[in-house]
Amino acid sequence: MAIERRAAPKRPYLKLAQRLLAVPDARIDGGLRGALPSAGDIATLADDLMTVLFPSSGRSFTLRGQGPDDLRDSLAASLAALERRLEEAVFLGLHRHCREPGGQRDLDGCRRQAQRVGQKVLSALPDIRALLVKDVEAALEGDPAATGPEEVIACYPGLYAIAIYRAANRLLREGGVIVPRMLTEHAKSRTGIDIHPGATIGSSFFIDHGTGIVIGETTRIGKAVRIYQGVTLGALSIKRRVKTGEGATIAATDSPQRHPTIEDEVIIYANATILGGDTVIGRGAVIGGNSFITYSVPPGIRVGVGR
Repeated sequence: MAIERRAAPKRPYLKLAQRLLAVPDARIDGGLRGALPSAGDIATLADDLMTVLFPSSGRSFTLRGQGPDDLRDSLAASLAALERRLEEAVFLGLHRHCREPGGQRDLDGCRRQAQRVGQKVLSALPDIRALLVKDVEAALEGDPAATGPEEVIACYPGLYAIAIYRAANRLLREGGVIVPRMLTEHAKSRTGIDIHPGATIGSSFFIDHGTGIVIGETTRIGKAVRIYQGVTLGALSIKRRVKTGEGATIAATDSPQRHPTIEDEVIIYANATILGGDTVIGRGAVIGGNSFITYSVPPGIRVGVGR
């Protein structure tokens, strides 16, 4: 419930506010501070994305008597609203880092950059929707309980998490910062599925149930992959050491890919854990539930799966 301010703040609260402001932010200097989109802003942005990516599923677009022109007009209005919200969110993600050569903030330049990023993401929405259509089809093929695409879109947490990930991934690739991660964190809070926007995921991806899934930033997932609840595609925290030509031992440089590669048509059952940037699960392999894997699996092999 909102608390209405009825009078000027009392002295104890002013003193407490001053003490809070005196505590410095971790690893941030004063020049980097600035507002970010609120949780409500991100939730609204996510809703707008779902509306335009699945327009025929929205109640406002499917009222009886509406024709193709009405659907187009409704979608165009939603796209215009999405563009405004997206540009503002991208700006709030960028503005702390926009600098002129002299070090001053370049807010006008930052707004122009946010506008360019927003326009690129909007122009990519048909491509994102095409991928999501294949994701819906994968759910219909992979889950005999699915009664139709409407149920998958409206009820499946995996499809929601994938849709937000695909939009956030494109936003990240076009130059958006912080907001892509905020979007996928919003999806995580709603579904329990944690997909980093930097991950690479192919078409026809199906997540069944989904709660507790973690997909790390440098994970690479091929086409027609199916994973179940509790699966972790994570990184190893082991520090490897190598010998130099002089016999000295030094820490090796971490590989740019910290998370595993999952090739096409792999199935990973519930609560399996697959770790490491050098780990490759070959095409068509099946990983049984509760498996713990830090090694590569050849194509077509079944690991930890009974007859």
